[in-house]
Amino acid sequence: MADKIHDLFVIGGGINGCGIARDAVGRGYSVALAEMNDFASGTSSAATKLIHGGLRYLEHYEFRLVREALMEREILWAMAPHIIWPMRFVLPFQKGGVRPAWLVRLGLFLYDHLGGRKLLPATRSLDLRRDPAGKPLKPIFARAFEYSDGWVDDARLVVLNARDASDKGALIMPRTKVVSARRENGLWTIETVDTVSGIAAVHRARMLVNAAGPWVDHVIRGAFGKNEARNVRLVQGSHIVVKKKFEGPRAYFFQNPDNRIIFAIPYEDEFTLIGTTDRDFSGDPKDVRISQEETEYLCKAASEYFKEPVRQDDIVWTYAGIRPLFDDGATKAQEATRDYVLKLDGFVGSEVNRAPLLNVFGGKLTTYRRLAEHALEKIGEAIGTKGAPWTAKSHLPGGDFPVQGYEAEVTKLHKAYPFLAASHARRLVRRYGTRASVLLGTAGKIEDLGRLFGSDLYEAEVLYLMAHEWARTTNDILWRRSKKGLHLSHSEVALLDQFISEIIQRQVAAQ
Repeated sequence: MADKIHDLFVIGGGINGCGIARDAVGRGYSVALAEMNDFASGTSSAATKLIHGGLRYLEHYEFRLVREALMEREILWAMAPHIIWPMRFVLPFQKGGVRPAWLVRLGLFLYDHLGGRKLLPATRSLDLRRDPAGKPLKPIFARAFEYSDGWVDDARLVVLNARDASDKGALIMPRTKVVSARRENGLWTIETVDTVSGIAAVHRARMLVNAAGPWVDHVIRGAFGKNEARNVRLVQGSHIVVKKKFEGPRAYFFQNPDNRIIFAIPYEDEFTLIGTTDRDFSGDPKDVRISQEETEYLCKAASEYFKEPVRQDDIVWTYAGIRPLFDDGATKAQEATRDYVLKLDGFVGSEVNRAPLLNVFGGKLTTYRRLAEHALEKIGEAIGTKGAPWTAKSHLPGGDFPVQGYEAEVTKLHKAYPFLAASHARRLVRRYGTRASVLLGTAGKIEDLGRLFGSDLYEAEVLYLMAHEWARTTNDILWRRSKKGLHLSHSEVALLDQFISEIIQRQVAAQ
């Protein structure tokens, strides 16, 4: 039996679990977190990667959610200006379209004024016959609105929350599955197993937080033995990535005849990201894959707007994820609420032997920080308040530079390491911010970064990710940490895989 008793034990290493762990440990709670796979390996890396208010949620009268999300955009941007940045969205419209122009303009007026926007530019109208944004579009689209939202490197947002929680003293355990959790003598006894080594462990905590995302009901049914758990509606969202369809940094917001919307977004310099779909899902979340029907839908929907059709042959990558939306009984998947719900279970103030449990349902990237603050309010109710809210003025690791200081940070890095190609310096600041200098260390020439695996991914970056960010596989590094998966060949990936295996073997031998 473990001797240490944690205040909190968090199940789930997605954005909600890592956000709650970071906030809690920063207030003085002792925290442990277990994630059965890699951080952000589920829903949190399978979104459309936007920090946005959710313009279409206004149609469903979710004003509280939209206002909270709009307010969070600039807070999160200031927290992590390396991995979050503003993006302008072009919303083309035509006479007789899905929504009349006056209605779209009204929605954008609310969007501009609901959330205390200070730095992001306001909405404006575009003449697509003169503006470069009209060039890739069909000529029937002569007018558009342009508005502001933000872009985020989603998986890095998660791992940086985990990194900061660990730096502040939390016990962070990726690849650790919770086998069982039971109440004993007023505490939680949690049994875990390391999915790599097979080593079992027992932890004790005053309170349990179930932030398992799509698996939240699975945890309730499995770890707690409650077969009746039915709290979330699993909704599949799929995306395609194609060869670049347009130039420039702006993205597109397309309205479809079925009242759904999709985005077309510049992605990793050379590509365009198109998504998302909305359809109910009933299988195991780990098995989610884009369907042929979804592929055809996205290609057809984008082709209604682009002069050059989007064909399936253009697709270079696809990904799909499961949104664990709180089941509010909505008829259509796209109408189910995107708001979050926090339920405190089994806590009665006078019942000292009843250890509290907080179940987290729903949520989105944009509102994760506020969700964590609300979770801490409930945690305070259950086991006593520690500390005050602090994350709104904080910085995630590497984000300790001015909110509009990205270009200056690139210049600073390039001056310190002049051997870096300009594109390489820009990418390192985008991924690691001020911690890029930790990654590069004392390197004085490009050869000091070690083996080149392809594109601009060097041995030094791989070793940094393994040492500081829990990376253990090629997927961890290429698809979640560095985003280099689209840029390496199969043979280059195989060499990277071999290198990682050798490093891990040496680490195991040294233990």
